[in-house]
Amino acid sequence: MGSHLNFEHMSLLVVDDSRPMHALLRQIVTAMRIKAITCCETVAEAREEMRRTLPDIVITDWQMEPESGLDFVEWIRKSEDSPNPYIPIILLTAYAEAQEVIKARDSGVTEVLAKPISVETLYNRISMLVERPRPFVKTEVYFGPDRRRHQREYKGEDRRKPPEE
Repeated sequence: MGSHLNFEHMSLLVVDDSRPMHALLRQIVTAMRIKAITCCETVAEAREEMRRTLPDIVITDWQMEPESGLDFVEWIRKSEDSPNPYIPIILLTAYAEAQEVIKARDSGVTEVLAKPISVETLYNRISMLVERPRPFVKTEVYFGPDRRRHQREYKGEDRRKPPEE
């Protein structure tokens, strides 16, 4: 794990209904020198916390009840109540098949991380969010980070436009 980035002033909001996962994530991000981490067990609790603390990054589990991580993502990206629709969101999932990753990406997730996670994989994702943030795209059917990882030359009508502030 490289150590060239300084994450000391970064704040994370973790949303997961598993307390052991809170402990694991707290351990991992502490190793990355992130000091401000808040853990919530429900989406409802996370909404309140997000309004109160305005974190830099959200890490949410997908499979939760009564609301899922994707419900939280949808609220962050689309609700007028959302304090920051542009916040980077890492979705944790035990189900990383292609169709699941596409569904998560299409909901506005910035990164998908398959469980089990490691210090290195989480470090790499957070580093990418910091060093190479993706531009946001707003269309009639989608709002979120640009879903294309690689820029390819495209000849044709540009139907995508940057979001209007």
